[in-house]
Amino acid sequence: MSSQPSIDSVLAPLQETLNLQREAFVREGEVALETRIDRLNRCIAMLVDHQKDICAAVNEDFGCRSRHVTLMTDIFTSVGSLKFVRKNLKKWMKGEKRSAPIPMNLFGARARIQYQPKGVIGIMTPWNVPVNMIFSPLADAIGAGNRVMIKPSEFTPKTSELMQKLFRDYFDDSEIAIVTGGAEVGAAFSSLKFDHLIFTGATSIGKLVMKAAAENLTPVTLELGGKSPVIVSDSGNIEEYAEKIIAGKGMNSGQLCISPDYCFVPASRLEAFISACKANINTLYPTIMDNPDFVAVINERHYDRVKGYIDEAKEKGVRVEALNPAGEGWSDRSKHKIPLHLIVDPSDELSCMQDEIFGPILNIKPYRTIEECLSFINQRPRPLAMYYFGNDKIEREHVLANSIAGGVTVNDIAMHVSCDDLPFGGVGHSGMGNYRGFEGFRTFSHAKSVFTQGFVNLAKLAGTLPPYSEKVDNMMAQQIKK
Repeated sequence: MSSQPSIDSVLAPLQETLNLQREAFVREGEVALETRIDRLNRCIAMLVDHQKDICAAVNEDFGCRSRHVTLMTDIFTSVGSLKFVRKNLKKWMKGEKRSAPIPMNLFGARARIQYQPKGVIGIMTPWNVPVNMIFSPLADAIGAGNRVMIKPSEFTPKTSELMQKLFRDYFDDSEIAIVTGGAEVGAAFSSLKFDHLIFTGATSIGKLVMKAAAENLTPVTLELGGKSPVIVSDSGNIEEYAEKIIAGKGMNSGQLCISPDYCFVPASRLEAFISACKANINTLYPTIMDNPDFVAVINERHYDRVKGYIDEAKEKGVRVEALNPAGEGWSDRSKHKIPLHLIVDPSDELSCMQDEIFGPILNIKPYRTIEECLSFINQRPRPLAMYYFGNDKIEREHVLANSIAGGVTVNDIAMHVSCDDLPFGGVGHSGMGNYRGFEGFRTFSHAKSVFTQGFVNLAKLAGTLPPYSEKVDNMMAQQIKK
């Protein structure tokens, strides 16, 4: 019988790599702009030179994932983030001038913020977008001048193994290192004394990661998930909105943390919306089972989970619309492919309305007033993403002002995440902290306050040094007032 490895045996090699990186970081001292750009360039070269191998590995892990999907969601987005950091890095590294207090600023005193790398950053990534989830935070971390250790998901072993090999070809382990393994490695990884730890994944695991990091007072950024709502306004073209929503939901078969989870549709236009969804799926995915463009659910465990939502809804008598143009059977668990399904007006106690779907299901909620939608959303944990479709500017601004979400796209799906100049992050159950662009640079930097005193000893001149006198009382009375 095989036994589980001991905690010490799992932790020891991880600690060795952490020590290696920390020693290299201290030895290097100030991290030059040229060094940071060189590391960014090596990442870009890795992705560009090995894109075919990466697409093949991801496809093997999923069972069916089009290389076009991987090129768009993993490689193109990663290269874009790396280039954005490279383009702006010199400006970000200059730091910021701040105001020195009066009257010290009149006598030469100056205040500024100096951004310095924190040291060694830990990155824990999920399986759904297995390459971009490495490189998106990595771009910010190395742009900020840090060394990095990465723990990818064990659910994408081929991709993780390839990434480990490629990073060793392009980087020394003292710069960037990938460690692979299962849950026991992930638990040990999160217990390391990193200078910052970022985790992307399920809320339940995020709580464990944060608890482990708290033992070391390690700063944590959590990118979690949740149920991202869509509001379809009664204003505008319902067919156009359905087209964008179905295309967004179909991307990666809904296996995205920002994928639409439930969609509010005006009750009077419900049937028109469903008909538009069916028409659109005919164009996008005329077949499912042997269609390389339709991404499989990652494994049989998640196939069973998603299928369970559909089965439960049917058993409860809820209307379920299968967007399956060719009427294909999909009961073969080994293929773990599920057509996109609409679950229409599900009750709140159903699992599909309790759990994050993370698969090819879209819940449809008919409504009569916008206030119904806002009330429903605001009574639940704050979502990572939210979507509004409509041409009514007053209504749109009302929705934005009266709801809280990690990020919002108006009249499309997920496009706010494609903007490298916008921070990405959740709120509460959907996460804490953010990264991407300048906000990502700041997340992985220490903002050190630097005050330089001027050429006059103002404390002595003003008489605010002991022994105190009536002069100090008069001065304080002048300053401490309404």
